[in-house]
Amino acid sequence: MEPPVPAHPVLPKHTELSPEQFAFLEEHFRAREDLLVGAPHVLAALNERCADLDADLLHLGRDLANRAVSWISRSFAARTSIHHLNLKIENLSLRCAPHGVGSKVWAEELPQLAKKVRQIEGIHNYVETALRLEALVGDLEDAVFRVMNRHSGTLFSAKVSNSSIASKWFRHSCLHDSGPKQEKLLQAIKAMNDIEKLLINIGKFQPQWCNLLKSVDARVDKILGALRPQVFADHRAVLASLGWPPKLLTSKTESIQISGIPNPLGLMQGDKRESYSHSFVALCALQHLQKQREERQFNLLGRKEYNMQLWAIDELVSPIASRMEYHFAKWVDQPEFIFALVYKVTRDFIVGVDDVLQPLIDRARLVSCSAKEAWLSAMIQMLSGFLAKNIFSGLAERYREIHMKSEVMTSWLHLIDLIVAFDKRMQSLVNLETCLFLAESEKYEGLSRGMSVLMIFCDRPDWLKIWAKIELRVACKKLKAELKDERAWIIDNKHGSALHINTNTEQYLLSTREDHKAPSIAESALKISWELIERCQTLPATLPRLQFIRSAAVKFLWYFFEVLLLRFQRTEFPPEYSNDDALIRLCGLINAARYVESKLQEWSDDVEILEMRIAENDSNHHDKDESIDNSCFFVEEIENLSEFETNWLMEIIAVILREFENLSLEYVQNKENFEQELAALTPVRLSATMDLPVSTDFVEALDVLRSQLNVLKTSLNPRDFLDLWRSVAEGLDHFVSCSSLTSKIQFSDCGVSQFETDMQALLCIFQPFCARPQAFFPCIKETLKLLNMNKGEVRHLRVVLSTGENGMKCLHVHGISHLPFDQVDKLLRNRKFGT
Repeated sequence: MEPPVPAHPVLPKHTELSPEQFAFLEEHFRAREDLLVGAPHVLAALNERCADLDADLLHLGRDLANRAVSWISRSFAARTSIHHLNLKIENLSLRCAPHGVGSKVWAEELPQLAKKVRQIEGIHNYVETALRLEALVGDLEDAVFRVMNRHSGTLFSAKVSNSSIASKWFRHSCLHDSGPKQEKLLQAIKAMNDIEKLLINIGKFQPQWCNLLKSVDARVDKILGALRPQVFADHRAVLASLGWPPKLLTSKTESIQISGIPNPLGLMQGDKRESYSHSFVALCALQHLQKQREERQFNLLGRKEYNMQLWAIDELVSPIASRMEYHFAKWVDQPEFIFALVYKVTRDFIVGVDDVLQPLIDRARLVSCSAKEAWLSAMIQMLSGFLAKNIFSGLAERYREIHMKSEVMTSWLHLIDLIVAFDKRMQSLVNLETCLFLAESEKYEGLSRGMSVLMIFCDRPDWLKIWAKIELRVACKKLKAELKDERAWIIDNKHGSALHINTNTEQYLLSTREDHKAPSIAESALKISWELIERCQTLPATLPRLQFIRSAAVKFLWYFFEVLLLRFQRTEFPPEYSNDDALIRLCGLINAARYVESKLQEWSDDVEILEMRIAENDSNHHDKDESIDNSCFFVEEIENLSEFETNWLMEIIAVILREFENLSLEYVQNKENFEQELAALTPVRLSATMDLPVSTDFVEALDVLRSQLNVLKTSLNPRDFLDLWRSVAEGLDHFVSCSSLTSKIQFSDCGVSQFETDMQALLCIFQPFCARPQAFFPCIKETLKLLNMNKGEVRHLRVVLSTGENGMKCLHVHGISHLPFDQVDKLLRNRKFGT
């Protein structure tokens, strides 16, 4: 038996009302009078809203019916085409008769039939893809409509828009309705992901369907344009309900000395934590979708670009930035407070950000995304934006005024110092867990390549030029101050001045400044240059970093090269006498150039500098010179230094040979030393060749040569000294041998002995540098051999210049006996030397 139907509807119990219904009734019917007066208005509004919803539902039903009819008609057309194709294939065997008809079918109609089949198959695939996309876009529109319908909030806008109760009700609704709402939002995002995967395949395998892509993209972009602001608004509302942003300063004093700031993210519990988690994951998913669409639309698929920016993290920083800028405006003249506040806020929240947000990022399946780095990146971008807008722009304007340059340079460099120190402190926050296991040079590799406050200069090349000019000017002032002390040019010789035979090749492996015997000014110049290079290491972009190094560090090196050249030009070598001070001064320049060259070669092998060189070669591809080594960053500087070293070594060699020639000119022109008669000598004297004294007019030349080589051995680096003494030996060999052969001297036996004694004295000077010095005097060796062959006879001397096995030029003297002296002289005068 059915229960009787009550005359009036029974109201639900108080405990059966949902929180939304209870809040709605509490808001509109607070007293009995509200029930009598406001009930008709509420009923009318509800009826009107229901009528609108019914109309929308009816419209959707009609639209669905129209689309279904369209799909059915397309399906009938495809079915008809396939049916005709089957009939043609069935009749194919009938048409292949043995009287020549089959050959016509195979030659003409079958290719046409295959073409039609491909066209039909393409149409079929297009129709299937279009229908699938239409269904996915329809599902997306339905999901977005349900999401947006929950956010309509216009139902009672005329009544409660100005009431504080509305905002409280909205926050309450955000928390208690977040589950279904976020579920619908994730469904919409999933639908967009499915659409995007299908569009990627179409773009890859069916690029001719561009109109279909454009049509779907237009509809999806329209949906995203409406959905994205609403998702951001919901996320901001959730943050506001959590009490974000927190207060930055707890005291009334404008000071940086503040206590730790409580992190609302770490205080979330229950429904608040769940609501924020859903909102965070949805925002990350929406960003990932947006990134995929941009990569496809701009043909960036497959390119790996690590981006630390996350929308959800930016939403945390944005409200903090508005509060921090209030304090920044008061500290423009004290920027150290600005950097201290940003660092403190970043440090106080980074642990909570990592603990709370990193699991959410992993849950959203964002590969290679770090909550820590995203947090630091957002804070750095905020600070960079303020500095560029409020500080550097003003400094750049004032720099153009001549009377303000000095003040601007001081402020500019102070800011750069703060930025460099700040970047290192921020990078250390990322490497807190791993810095104990890293070397000092590896601690700041992570963030330095991705984000820095110096990013300001990446978009402002004019500011980068100003910065480089300021750094270059300050660096030159530092070097000038050190140049005022003459002790900066003192050669550092740790090996002492002792001369000894050392065949160990390690003495030529130069690495340190002491090994090169370079003056301290060279070390100072390299230190200043390297500081300029390190100054811009955290610049995120390669080309701006390259431009700064070329404009500051490299130009400073050329300035130092000019200092070396000017010092050389001021060095005087009097032709009358030897000047050891001038030799030492020139040795210091050679050592400095050699040391700087070795260091520049070492720097060029650094990985970061190699990357910059590659980027420079790519950017200047049309200006490449095949004759230049494009793999070396400092190739021009190294070539310039090498030219300096060669020219200055040749200058020293020329000075030594010129002075030796001046002092020994009387010796080589004095025939009496070598033309003494045999009867005037005793047999004992002839046999004791080594006991003969060195010629008096040859002693001074040998003494000066020994003194100069001693000075050079002490002052010049081993590598260049090796080349120097060998070149000097070669020059002396040619000079002595050619002078003795062209002076019309008719050697007697005693003269041969005297000449041999003098040459042994010459060879003894080079004895400390090698075990067999005679190997470096081939011309003198051949001359002595010829003179000792037949003593007392005049021989025709033929001089030939050739190249030995070791690549050295050798002068060979050959003899033809029994020629008169005048014929010998004539032949010698007509001799020709090769070059």
